[in-house]
Amino acid sequence: MLSNLKAYDIILGSGSPRRKELFSKLIQEFKIVTSGSEENYPDTMAAEEVPVYLSKMKADDISRHLNDHFLLIAADTVVISNGEVQGKPVNEEEAREMLKKLSGTTHEVISGVTIKSSEHEKSFSDLTRVSIARLSDYEIRWYVKNCQVLDKAGAYGIQDWFGIAKVSDLQGSYYNVMGLPTEKLYRVLVNWK
Repeated sequence: MLSNLKAYDIILGSGSPRRKELFSKLIQEFKIVTSGSEENYPDTMAAEEVPVYLSKMKADDISRHLNDHFLLIAADTVVISNGEVQGKPVNEEEAREMLKKLSGTTHEVISGVTIKSSEHEKSFSDLTRVSIARLSDYEIRWYVKNCQVLDKAGAYGIQDWFGIAKVSDLQGSYYNVMGLPTEKLYRVLVNWK
C-alpha cells in the first residue's frame, strides 16, 4: 500500500508511542524525529484551531533540518471541554482536576495533522465527541495513581482502563482520540503526489 510514497524518506514528527503504533499500521518504514518547539499558541486563538496550529509549528521546526526527499507527518491532539483546551497535565493534582471536569460530560477531541514535503504542505483536523460516565473521587484517584496520565491530553487514554470502563459514547474516530486520525490521514497520503 501507499506505493506512491516510495520516493520519500518518511518521517513521523512525534515522540508519542501511541502515534508510532498507529502510524506503523499504515507505513512500515519510517523514522521518528521530534520537535524542540514549545507547544504554545496565542491566547486569542479559537480552541478548535489549536491542534492544526501546533502541528504546523512542529512540522516547520522539524523540516528545517531535513533533506529534500522527505515526507513529514506531524500531529497534535487536544481535548476541548466547555470551549477550553485541556492539554497534558503538569502533575497529578492537575490531572485529577481535569478528570473531574470531564466526569459526566461530553467533550471534543481534535487532532491536527500537517503533512509536508519540500514541494507541498497540507493540514487538516479531525473531531471526535467523547461522552464520559460519572467518575467517583476514588476512581479518579486510582486512575491517576495507577495509569500514566501525565503524557496524555485531557489526562486520559481511551485505549486503557478509562476508555474501557468510562467512555459511554463515541461519535467519530476512536484512533483520533488515541492521537492520530488514521482514516483521514490514509485518504490524504494515498492521493499525495
